[in-house]
Amino acid sequence: MPRLPAISGEDLVSRLERKGYRHVRTRGSHARLYPPHGSALKKVTVPLHAHLKKGTLSDIMKDAGLTVEDLQ
Repeated sequence: MPRLPAISGEDLVSRLERKGYRHVRTRGSHARLYPPHGSALKKVTVPLHAHLKKGTLSDIMKDAGLTVEDLQ
């Protein structure tokens, strides 16, 4: 399995938006994104930090249905 890339919260938000997620709001340093309408995916909250920890990134990817290839 490929390693998770080092990615910032803002980069992850833009990649989720390309997958169809809608950026609904930002509160403090966290962005809330909703999945495409009618999708079985979960809404996700992304911390807008310079570098996301691997566990945080892994959990968000699991909720959003992303793979490592989607991030590269």
